[in-house]
Amino acid sequence: MSSGFNNLDKQVSIEALAALIPDGASVALGGSFLHRGPFALVRELVRQKKSDLEIVKQSPGYDIDLLCRAGVATRARTGIVAMEGNFGLAPHYRKAVETGALRLEEHACATLTAGLRAAAFGTPFQPCAGIDGSHLIEINGWKKLDDPYGKGDPVWVIPAIQPDFAVIHANEVDARGNVRVLGTSHWDRIMSRSAKRVLVVAERVVDTEIFEQQPEVTLIPYFLVQAYAVVPQGAWPGSCWPDYEIDYPAVEKYLKPGPEALQAHLDTAPEALQEHVE
Repeated sequence: MSSGFNNLDKQVSIEALAALIPDGASVALGGSFLHRGPFALVRELVRQKKSDLEIVKQSPGYDIDLLCRAGVATRARTGIVAMEGNFGLAPHYRKAVETGALRLEEHACATLTAGLRAAAFGTPFQPCAGIDGSHLIEINGWKKLDDPYGKGDPVWVIPAIQPDFAVIHANEVDARGNVRVLGTSHWDRIMSRSAKRVLVVAERVVDTEIFEQQPEVTLIPYFLVQAYAVVPQGAWPGSCWPDYEIDYPAVEKYLKPGPEALQAHLDTAPEALQEHVE
């Protein structure tokens, strides 16, 4: 292993991290619902007025709702979408789908995962069970193949889905870009293997020695990570276990109608307040 990799520091600002994503890109967002999503970067995409993004995620909520509310996302491949908990459906996402502002390729969580796995494994499709009788088959034009070994029933296969970027929120990262997530990793692992590039927002930087002591805890190795930003409470208003829980009052304020409520939400986010302090 070269010393160049050992000394490489991939840390950038959250503004520079978001700037790496061009208009029109396909972006897979880690986490699930209000849990450990890369929400600081999502908000920065809004501040930078990105456009025509495709969002890929099995269970988005606040993130895709915000991007639809701001007109940043125009395409999506999603499974279940909801604000979770006390908040019901994602209202701005629903409005965007109903009005045609967002072009949706609807999935089950399992079919979207199968498409990401196909890309990660370098195959054109991936088998997926459990979707017989679903209208998703006709909507998406999925195909069924016979078992080439003659031992089972025909199986539906999902085409590969390869996002341009996967953006993951992590508990810890080191200077080289190794990534640790404490608790469930949701679909972050397969997203990081299927995407062309991986960007990370982390709660904190730790010494590489910590990763070397427990290499099995590393979710994403450094050589997959293009760059990372450090934003404490960057998953706000969602949770990042064990550091903090969901900020329910902040979600309620976000859901208030009107551009003033949206701007107030952006202005009170941790990364915005941190910038003012600095």
